[in-house]
Amino acid sequence: MSARAFSKGLKELRIHFSQNSPASQGLRDFIVKSYPDLKKANPGLPILIREASGIESRIIARFDRGRERKVVVDSLSAGDVEQKFKTLVAEAS
Repeated sequence: MSARAFSKGLKELRIHFSQNSPASQGLRDFIVKSYPDLKKANPGLPILIREASGIESRIIARFDRGRERKVVVDSLSAGDVEQKFKTLVAEAS
């Protein structure tokens, strides 16, 4: 994923996944591959990554005026997670 700066309307990203569940593998792979570039392109954006055993894999975006949107990415490949992620952050535009 080529990282780019996100719209100012995106205020925070929260990523939750299980550190050992096969259903979270795609999200873990996406984070390992994309996080450094995302953070470099968006240094002021809080990107919170939380691991907990047995939880569903999800990405939560907080936008202007406190609006939040969640996408569940359980059992998706890293490529499918990337597509869902791009769609989610595009809502900030």
